Amino acid sequence: MREFEFIEWIRRQGRFDPEVVAIGPGDDCAVLTIGGEKLLITTDQVLDGVHFSLVEHGAEAAGRKSAARALSDIAAMAGVPVAMVATVAAPKGFSQADAEAIYHGLQTCGDEFGCPLVGGDLAAWGESPGPLQISVTILGKCDGIDPVLRSGAQVGNAICVTGKLGGAWATRRHLDFTPRIADARILARQFAISAMIDISDGLVGDLRHIADTSGVAAELDASAIPIHADAAGRKDSLEAALFDGEDYELLFTMPPDQTDRLIAAQPLDVKITRIGGIVEGIGMTLLRDGKREKLDSRGWEHET
Repeated sequence: MREFEFIEWIRRQGRFDPEVVAIGPGDDCAVLTIGGEKLLITTDQVLDGVHFSLVEHGAEAAGRKSAARALSDIAAMAGVPVAMVATVAAPKGFSQADAEAIYHGLQTCGDEFGCPLVGGDLAAWGESPGPLQISVTILGKCDGIDPVLRSGAQVGNAICVTGKLGGAWATRRHLDFTPRIADARILARQFAISAMIDISDGLVGDLRHIADTSGVAAELDASAIPIHADAAGRKDSLEAALFDGEDYELLFTMPPDQTDRLIAAQPLDVKITRIGGIVEGIGMTLLRDGKREKLDSRGWEHET
């Protein structure tokens, strides 16, 4: 099983009432219309040994990361989080103190964004050993801004990104990042953002999601990619910025005239960089040293 292929298979199975399900599988959040209001729903999970190390990072950091990942999905659609529920599958012998630490991690992260933990479920592995697993579901609202989808990129649009990329796993950045909820709201309110996603599967992997769902191709300028200091010392620093996952920055497209205004204004606390453009066709290319290189779409994709 390949993660992205399975997700696409699930998307094709969907048979929904469009009056209720405005957006189904395939974007950062599902969007439901309830009582005339649009409700955002997203869910995410973390596994010990995959997304964090319980021994190295601790239970509270695991709880915080699980909440932050789901909150980042809300940010990707320029929404406002309202409440979260969480489930925990604890390894055999898990302590009360560790369980409380997970709760504090979830609660602390949620409180930063007015998103309280309102319920959930707790289970423990029996004789068959299993890792710590935390799953978080977040409900959000639009609050005056229509959800920004992955599928709106148009030929001629610029490709932009917040912050710097690569090296999230070299330090603890993949654990203590801040979901860019406020930044996404500013961008969507003040500028004509056509498509947006948060970078969890790597720049190229997530740009592929935008390109594929929008029916376009993408070109990236290697010299413009903002590389984080955590990756800058590596020989493959550009590769890290292109393909490493869990930066949780915003990746978005917009008309070029809007982009010029945005880059000049820099309205966020974090720098925004124009890194390429949307073009006709299929796939992705990298402009490097005057040459065009085809980019494969590998990202952080789970295989079993």
